[in-house]
Amino acid sequence: MAAVTFEGATRTFPQSERPAVDGLDLTISDGEFMVVVGPSGCGKSTSLRMLAGLEPVSSGRVCIDGVDVTGRRPRDRDVAMVFQSYALYPSMTAGENMAFALKNLGVDAAEIRTRVAEAARILQLEDLLDRKPARMSGGQRQRVAMGRAIVRDPKVFCMDEPLSNLDAKLRVSTRAEIAALQKRLGTTTVYVTHDQTEAMTMGDRVVVLRDGRLQQIGTPTELYERPVNTFVAGFIGSPSINLLDRVPVRDGRAVVAGSLQVPLPVTATGSDSVTIGIRPEGVDVTGAGTSGADDRLTARVVRVERTGAEIFALVQPVGLSAGVGHRGDHLVVRLDKRLGVEVDAELALRVRLDEALVFDREGVALR
Repeated sequence: MAAVTFEGATRTFPQSERPAVDGLDLTISDGEFMVVVGPSGCGKSTSLRMLAGLEPVSSGRVCIDGVDVTGRRPRDRDVAMVFQSYALYPSMTAGENMAFALKNLGVDAAEIRTRVAEAARILQLEDLLDRKPARMSGGQRQRVAMGRAIVRDPKVFCMDEPLSNLDAKLRVSTRAEIAALQKRLGTTTVYVTHDQTEAMTMGDRVVVLRDGRLQQIGTPTELYERPVNTFVAGFIGSPSINLLDRVPVRDGRAVVAGSLQVPLPVTATGSDSVTIGIRPEGVDVTGAGTSGADDRLTARVVRVERTGAEIFALVQPVGLSAGVGHRGDHLVVRLDKRLGVEVDAELALRVRLDEALVFDREGVALR
């Protein structure tokens, strides 16, 4: 196990207008499960490949266990990679795939058998060791790919969207297996994904990237409750947060509507308008709990999505203050499945003011 450090790590591709990864400063603790998340093209996979040695570092450096490995070959970094595509040899059995890297390293045959058997036991692959990839399911292939990494007993696991080729149900069960396995092994793990649900459910901490730059790093709860800007607020959480722009400020309150006025933090002093973030789950139908006079919003239902366990109402707010606009075609409200919500109905909503988020006109959080 080892700590990992990116110190101003930058990767610029030839003929590119901007760096794919721009001055990344990040410290990953020994034994930590760190998830790197962001939209396509944000630099998350490039960052992982710089750590593994599969992508050169244009400037800055990468350290493993306090040692600068920037110029070292991948094989000399003691890092094991789990790829999105599994990258298994089709002509080899599961056991042979898992043993292949150890054979190349000259490990004793008896030691190889011991390591493969132990990894197979951990991943419940004992009955598949003599089976070739073509006769395995996607989940089984992914476990073999993980077994190939485990047998090396590396300092760091690098996982590049390992679940993206699995169906939705299998992704849920496999991500739980990966998280539990990492806790058991205690190996420092850097896990890349574009799926914020994976990030929130698996990581000890989560790094959010955008256009090659680090936006925020923190625990899943910190990113959800205290995002540093509207990008992080919109990326973390499903369904996405509702953002209302150009909300006028009067007497220390953001006046979304006459009946919805959000108290502002001291840092908003001097602002004439702000952006207000309201999560779909931060809204109730009027009558739920106690409330004051400034937490109400009327909205017309334009669509209803029922998932079985809950209802998502897509609504258009009524009576917003002049100039206020919302991002997207509608707001989303999460409601109790027992409510009889119909299209074109008007809902009297109560917003939990203590959960509303406030951002300045540049999208930076005000606290």
